[in-house]
Amino acid sequence: MSKEYYFRTMPKSTSESYPHRILVAGDLGLTYNTSTVLTHILSNHPDLVVLIGGFSYADTYLANKTKLDCSSCQCDQNRTSSDCDSCYNSRESYQPRWDYWGRFMEPLTANVPTMMVAGEHEIEQQDENLTFVAFSSRFAFPSNESGSFSPLYYSFNAGGAHFIVLNAYTPHDYSSDQYIWLESDLRNINRSKTPWLVATWSLPWYSTFKGHYREAESMRINLEDLLYSYQVDIIFSSQVDAYERSNRVYNYTLDQCGPVYITIGAGGAGKLETEHVDDPGNCPDHSQRNSVGSCRFNFTLGPVNDELCPLNQPDYSAYRESSFGIGMLEVKNETHALWSWNRNQNLYNLAGDVIYIVRQPDICSVYN
Repeated sequence: MSKEYYFRTMPKSTSESYPHRILVAGDLGLTYNTSTVLTHILSNHPDLVVLIGGFSYADTYLANKTKLDCSSCQCDQNRTSSDCDSCYNSRESYQPRWDYWGRFMEPLTANVPTMMVAGEHEIEQQDENLTFVAFSSRFAFPSNESGSFSPLYYSFNAGGAHFIVLNAYTPHDYSSDQYIWLESDLRNINRSKTPWLVATWSLPWYSTFKGHYREAESMRINLEDLLYSYQVDIIFSSQVDAYERSNRVYNYTLDQCGPVYITIGAGGAGKLETEHVDDPGNCPDHSQRNSVGSCRFNFTLGPVNDELCPLNQPDYSAYRESSFGIGMLEVKNETHALWSWNRNQNLYNLAGDVIYIVRQPDICSVYN
């Protein structure tokens, strides 16, 4: 018989009730740095944890435990794999990695409500084009309760905050199930009960690091107007192994009613991103990509060329750094939330980036 565990559920959905601490991390993997991140999460005694993509990395291993090295793989101009067939076309993955990761994370997941957001490494395409099977089978999602009936996009309330989880590797055009569900979910939010609106998915829209730069441009084009019209306050993404926080932005322009975008993909896996697209010679050639998801799921791709790479750090990029760590969101009331970025190497009472995120409902009204 398995052990019994206990955890505290979310407070009632009112504008005066919020979880004390919400911790956010992405791309954890299973490394030495992951261990430090997990220790850091537990030591902060969170009421809710949101983990964004890049969990077991089972897709980076063949079934015989052979580690795949896809760092040199490229896509051709038709967005298909030109080499490294074992990386892009393999239907294999090493499923025991999921078991290892689950046991490693048990001190957290058995005691703290933990919401999972699927990313590229959870695709794990199988025969008959089945995807996200291991991810969907191993965790519980409030999909039915939120009317999406999909583990890849759903919503939930955490006190006076409404969270929306989306998926960058599932169709998101205007006629897609995901878009139709999102529009319905936004329409039915009661901002008097849940004034804070937070969205999250894996592939970032506003990142100035070279890795995965603007790979989700078509997703942004499809969804940004909708999210802006309902005044989403904060958007979390991962995928890029670094940390970056934007100013409030809409369509690459500073906008006091736009969301704050936070890229937080430095949870321990992979090698930290250190190159920015505004550094000389760093504008990526998007005819050659080394991203499995972007090769196969070309609906995430958007037009990128040298003209769209800034010469300096853009105004919308407020803070960026290359270090492992976690983020902490503390909602104080219906208009103020304290956000902090905590590096692995810092003491627990220090933070690398701290800011109050302020809602202005009198200025930024919801319209649809």
